[in-house]
Amino acid sequence: MEKKPFVTLDEVKEIIKTYPTPFHLYDEKGIRENAMKLKQAFAWNKGFREYFAVKATPNPYILKILQECGCGTDCSSKTELMLSDALGFHGHDIMFSSNDTPAEEFQMAADMGAIINLDDITHIEFLEKTIGKIPETICCRYNPGGIFKISNGIMDNPGDAKYGMTTEQIVEAYKILKAKGAKNFGIHAFLASNTVTNDYYPMLAKVLFELAVKLKEETGAKISFINLSGGIGVAYRPDQEPNDILKIGEGVRKVYEEVLVPAGMGDVAIFTELGRFMLAPYGCLVTTAIHEKHTHKEYIGVDACAVNLMRPAMYGAYHHITVMGKEDAPCDHKYDVTGSLCENNDKFAIDRMLPEIEKGDILVIHDTGAHGFSMGYNYNGRLRSAEILLKEDRSAQLIRRAETPRDYFATFDFCDILKDMKY
Repeated sequence: MEKKPFVTLDEVKEIIKTYPTPFHLYDEKGIRENAMKLKQAFAWNKGFREYFAVKATPNPYILKILQECGCGTDCSSKTELMLSDALGFHGHDIMFSSNDTPAEEFQMAADMGAIINLDDITHIEFLEKTIGKIPETICCRYNPGGIFKISNGIMDNPGDAKYGMTTEQIVEAYKILKAKGAKNFGIHAFLASNTVTNDYYPMLAKVLFELAVKLKEETGAKISFINLSGGIGVAYRPDQEPNDILKIGEGVRKVYEEVLVPAGMGDVAIFTELGRFMLAPYGCLVTTAIHEKHTHKEYIGVDACAVNLMRPAMYGAYHHITVMGKEDAPCDHKYDVTGSLCENNDKFAIDRMLPEIEKGDILVIHDTGAHGFSMGYNYNGRLRSAEILLKEDRSAQLIRRAETPRDYFATFDFCDILKDMKY
């Protein structure tokens, strides 16, 4: 698969006249089209809804686009709940899935009427003491343990994950919750991350659908929804075949009809909590080459760093790079593309074959629309970049300004030493 930027060199140059690099750029047209395709894939399920994982791209302008496409939000913290509330997501528009949850966050989620997803059986008592009751609609997170495999290929290791309840615990949890007044139940699970296969969701669905039948039979609980959560990944590498969401939706439908319908559970709603799939390909980090270094290796230094995109430094993650204006030039130069942090892992690419790069060239780092800006930080006193929306009419809208030194020092507002600092 050839990876092409969703923005042209001329468009980038025009944006840079107003907003200097580095910045994250998002493709409104692509976001909307992808959200509609997801709805199409699960249109067979009357209650289907996507709850976008706010942690992936916590920007109100992005969330508003997704809201207009019919999505709810998946929140895991107080600030994510606050952001959702401010944008008009109410009640069951919000799924609150957290772990090691402070009491005040359970209270806020309950006050907002969000669907609360309990990570552990001990949280039943904690929630009840916190808010004074058990909500009528409640969800529990499931972890079957062991290794999760597809066609003899290991996808992930749920047994090592800190999330969710065992099979025995979730059965007991349903019994306890039902006795305490819960009437509508949901099941949630996340067993593998960033899968690039059309088989993951149908396999996960089979596990959860069979669990749902078991829970209904053993506890008598009404299963209202099953949340397949996230895990559908994107093709970061050009040699990967992207997921086909229409095939994935059809695969889930087949399992639904094989397992749930014969059990008299054909009214169960399907939920998803996709972040990466919804946004990653529709965002990029735009940066400029500012230095070149010729020592034991060939280095290109750019004006972005791991502060702007942490994934390569943290995970060794691959992000494709396009040198704008040189798309058709031969990739005959081997570079490490680096940032400015005082850490040797601050590299966007290692031994990457690219066209010859000169100072001033503009680089587009692909697939940063999810877990890109949101994982930013301020090590070395580096400041997080702006976020810009490339609108459907191809105009550019600033949707988050770049940080300034004043932002960096703002939490020292009680410190007399800094009161006369010039920003």
